[in-house]
Amino acid sequence: MPSLLLRGTVAIGDALAPGAWVALRDGLIAGVGQGSPPAGFGAPLELGDQVIAPGFVDVHVHGGGGAQAAGDDPAEVADQVLRAARFHASHGTTCMVATTVSDTAQRLRATAAGVRIAMGAAAGDGAVVAGLHLEGPWLACNRRGAHDPAMLRRPDPAELMQLIDAAGGAVRLLTLAPELDGAPAVIAAAGARGVVVSVGHTDATYAQARAAFDAGARHLTHLGNAMRGIDRREPGPIAAALADERVTVEVIADGRHVHPALLRMVAIAAPGRLVAITDAISATGLPDGEHRLGELAVRVRDGRAVLADQPATLAGSVLTMDRAVATLVAAGVEPIDAIRAATATPARVLGDELSRGVLAPGARADLVVLDARYAAQATVIGGEVVHDPAGLLTR
Repeated sequence: MPSLLLRGTVAIGDALAPGAWVALRDGLIAGVGQGSPPAGFGAPLELGDQVIAPGFVDVHVHGGGGAQAAGDDPAEVADQVLRAARFHASHGTTCMVATTVSDTAQRLRATAAGVRIAMGAAAGDGAVVAGLHLEGPWLACNRRGAHDPAMLRRPDPAELMQLIDAAGGAVRLLTLAPELDGAPAVIAAAGARGVVVSVGHTDATYAQARAAFDAGARHLTHLGNAMRGIDRREPGPIAAALADERVTVEVIADGRHVHPALLRMVAIAAPGRLVAITDAISATGLPDGEHRLGELAVRVRDGRAVLADQPATLAGSVLTMDRAVATLVAAGVEPIDAIRAATATPARVLGDELSRGVLAPGARADLVVLDARYAAQATVIGGEVVHDPAGLLTR
């Protein structure tokens, strides 16, 4: 017998299918379909018109619930990462990539080691920590956003190898500015170790961004933020990424970092390549007030996070993945496309598209139940219910 059998509106392939079902057994999807489940599956839990979607995959999250992926003690970093993973699971995230900010070489190595510890821990009630996203320190100073300028430096393959070793090979994603001296060598070294390279925090021209993509970069970090914009004579990295079908493009879908009209335009321009991220910081889930991003002071007011000493500079977000999906839908993105941007496409970025981000037989039993406003009502990770405050899945 499956451990869980659910019926509702199920995200299957390219459609939301009302009256469909999903069966879970032994931590995997045992079956999915429309109509009545096959004999032997038993009676399903009826969820009506609530949406049953794959669990969200967030490839760019700095923290949440008061915790962040930064520090100088690996054990403490691991505890913080797991704390953030538990928070984001309550909003439908079943897999996350812990993301750094630019820091000293020593602290980045400690953070990498801490993330590796968190990956091997049994969080139980938290999102799976799938690895490390190095955002910095190889960023353009004039496009640094909320990164400490004192921590920025020249791309260095030797430092990359040290970080990969400290993380036990768990570095999954690397954001850098490809126009910097030394960037091509780092792109090549990262690709050789299976790390996905992303163009971001960059003043690159269209030609420089194209050259990075031709050299192996395959992702764009938070489109429209901390990068050269589109000009009619110099279209920059945004146009380069949108025009290249090899490249996936992140958006911080909170309606603040990118205007809703542009969110819809990106979804149309890059079908199947849109990746919703939170860029969430430790303040996510906490009241407005004074917080930190790395070692920098951040002020949050009315859901907007900025550097305390530079209030015009956004400092990550306090977004959750369920709200990201809701924002995309409100912007005019088709619901199934918004869900795919938070599930199947980011899973493909990580090379996990066969095991995560889909409801298909043999995939991991990671799913989220969403209400009519796309707010997470229940989260299942590896077949275990980790968030279900209303008891939807335990009736």
